[in-house]
Amino acid sequence: ELSKREKIPHISTGEILRNSVANKTDLGLKAKYYMDQGSLVPDQLVFDLVEERLSQEDAQNGWILDGFPRNSSQAETFQQMLYAKNRDCDYAIFLEVPDAILIERLLLRGRADDTAETIRHRLDVYQEETQPLIDFYGARGKLRRIRGNQPVEKVTQDLQHALTTGH
Repeated sequence: ELSKREKIPHISTGEILRNSVANKTDLGLKAKYYMDQGSLVPDQLVFDLVEERLSQEDAQNGWILDGFPRNSSQAETFQQMLYAKNRDCDYAIFLEVPDAILIERLLLRGRADDTAETIRHRLDVYQEETQPLIDFYGARGKLRRIRGNQPVEKVTQDLQHALTTGH
């Protein structure tokens, strides 16, 4: 909804990877090599893919980047990439949802790898990586916290308020 209202693309790294692989771009073929082996795509390749996507015409007036960067090291490199292109990240949105609710929601998905134990482990890893990222954007005055355990309409309203007022 925010993407449509602001007329800017909603971009996820997963989407970028899938599209690049499907379109058999040079970067997509490199990414496919790692994906086929079940390996993580190296950060530099992800940065190259993100940079390529953000250079497209529809992203010239802004974008919503979903799920990236994932740690403070990636955020620092991403910020340098943006500065080199005279661009910046206006806000970093952190949707706060209590772990118990996240676990409940993920268990309801019914995926084979979504056991309470694996979900808790993923949440531990996420929090280890994410707290420094929250600190990174918080120190720069760019972090906006939104309570994510509300109805979608209220989350959207709070998000729009945070982006228009800066609070």
